[in-house]
Amino acid sequence: MADREDLEFTYSLIDRIFRLSLGELADFSGAKYDGDFSLSLEEAQRRKHEYVADQIGIGPGRRVLDLGCGWGPLLQFIRDRGGAGVGVTLSSAQAAACRRHGLDVHLYDARQVTRDSFGAFDAVASVGGFEHFCSPDDYLAGRQEEIYRGMFARIASVLPADGRFYMQTMVFGPNMIPEEQVDIDALRALPPRDSDAWYLALLGRQFPGSWLPLGQEQIIRSAEPYFRLRSSTSGRLDYIETISQWNRRIGAPSFRKTLCKLQLLPRWLTSADFRLAFTSGVSANKVCFERELLEHYRLVFQKQPE
Repeated sequence: MADREDLEFTYSLIDRIFRLSLGELADFSGAKYDGDFSLSLEEAQRRKHEYVADQIGIGPGRRVLDLGCGWGPLLQFIRDRGGAGVGVTLSSAQAAACRRHGLDVHLYDARQVTRDSFGAFDAVASVGGFEHFCSPDDYLAGRQEEIYRGMFARIASVLPADGRFYMQTMVFGPNMIPEEQVDIDALRALPPRDSDAWYLALLGRQFPGSWLPLGQEQIIRSAEPYFRLRSSTSGRLDYIETISQWNRRIGAPSFRKTLCKLQLLPRWLTSADFRLAFTSGVSANKVCFERELLEHYRLVFQKQPE
């Protein structure tokens, strides 16, 4: 799994810039447009939360676990609906931001959550968190499905009979290239901003320590015998639009954002990985979605009878 240092690199270093651009409860996961790209980003994110609520039952008195809760947008939605949300993240900046808004968030490894550590829940959600549960080293050692099966077992342990789990995640898509071609050397290839390998290598620098599922089939297979799949829908086109909206907002000039960027100058000067990840001038994830190197799914699971 991406460890705390990896997630601090991706999320905590640019925490303030994200929140200035996307709001204090920054929703850094794909929105739900369903083809209606006239919706605002906020409307599409609201539509996503309502969809999650309909699928797993978010409402008064319901206790919901959010694995990889980010800056807490789903937890806030749960609270607005009268439920009790509990979130876990490995980003200290995200945890601090959530707590400032009175959200129940713990700096904790999502893969280690059990009934003994957090109690029972009526439903569980993971909106983008699953992308970080397997590392490249785990994949190369052949442990990916073992990690996923263990994750599903622990999720099942906190749910009641017929309890539901909502997962939204990126996966490698139908045009994914062989993993041995995804290497930092691809960043030095010519032309530097054109090959699939270059974009995937850049994505790996933006999200160090994370290796995606190999299609939704691997996830569904790993969920058995704990869960059965109730529904699956692709959110790839929605995610492309979401990233376009993020880019506009993050790129919009702001004095406060400029000050934040200046504070990161020492890191930019001393870390080649930081320069590659955040100042390359391209949205690697957007290009990978456009080329179908990546796919995106909304999966709803129901716990199998014991």
